[in-house]
Amino acid sequence: MIVQITGNVKFPITLDPTVWIFDDRKLTFNEIFNPSDETDSEEEDEIKRKSLRFDREVYQQKINPPINKSINRYEKERILKETFLMPILPFIQTSEPSSEVKDAVLVTSNGDHVLNADRLKNALLLFSKNGKPLSENGPVHVYFKDEGEAQVPIKGVTQIVFS
Repeated sequence: MIVQITGNVKFPITLDPTVWIFDDRKLTFNEIFNPSDETDSEEEDEIKRKSLRFDREVYQQKINPPINKSINRYEKERILKETFLMPILPFIQTSEPSSEVKDAVLVTSNGDHVLNADRLKNALLLFSKNGKPLSENGPVHVYFKDEGEAQVPIKGVTQIVFS
């Protein structure tokens, strides 16, 4: 259940998609492919709630430092029900591919897929479907935002090799 980024990179890295569920960079499938106007007002409300909570937590930390951070009920329900994707760009930037890199090979159990390395930077990795890790055809599926919801993802990606 890991994905390796290797090849002509300065820092080969190994990714564990099962821990991304706790990452703040994750996005829901609907946020990406079915954006709506309602999310704007929800986001504003969420920002207001977070700012109030932040103020309270800063005050509380001065009195009693936290032992460990827990997630709220809303986030817990969301984690158990939603389908999540992670942008691949931060991981590509961390691995620092050489400036000579032109292509990226996505290694899957069904064969290899060669893509333009610049196009891969805009890819999204599906790592959780309906609150569960991708055990079948996993660990990740590759989606492209510009192709929309109806696209056929590249499934079962276990390695990304820059060449």
